[in-house]
Amino acid sequence: MTGRHDAGSTAPPPDRSTTDPDDTPGVGSVRRPGRLFAVGSDPDPRFTLANERTFLAWIRTSLALFAAGIALEGLNLPIHAGYRLAAAVLLIALGTLTPAHAWYSWLRTERALRLSRGLPPPTSMAVPLAVGLLTVGVLLTLGLLW
Repeated sequence: MTGRHDAGSTAPPPDRSTTDPDDTPGVGSVRRPGRLFAVGSDPDPRFTLANERTFLAWIRTSLALFAAGIALEGLNLPIHAGYRLAAAVLLIALGTLTPAHAWYSWLRTERALRLSRGLPPPTSMAVPLAVGLLTVGVLLTLGLLW
């Protein structure tokens, strides 16, 4: 039998009255942060998932900045030690600030979605990140020439 309920079959149809345990409230179903999810209504899941993808992109950027800072100091590169250390510290500092920006940006956008408001203007983390990476480039160039 293929699992379908045929008209001539004596088997009862499958019971569809049970709900998915993930859909029912209970232990462990509290959504965090509570102060965010307590307001408004659930937006279209596509918008929430897009917001989460943006958050994760900033987290990936943070991990890349950490990796670059650690690798720069961990590898024996022919760069003046002072410039190399300054560039590595700057990369790690940028990697530390990026998740805070990601969280704040995600929170603002999710709140706007839940309250059916317009999206907030983008936060300005791109400018400090660009200036920081430009500074790292200058430090590394000076370290190679020194």
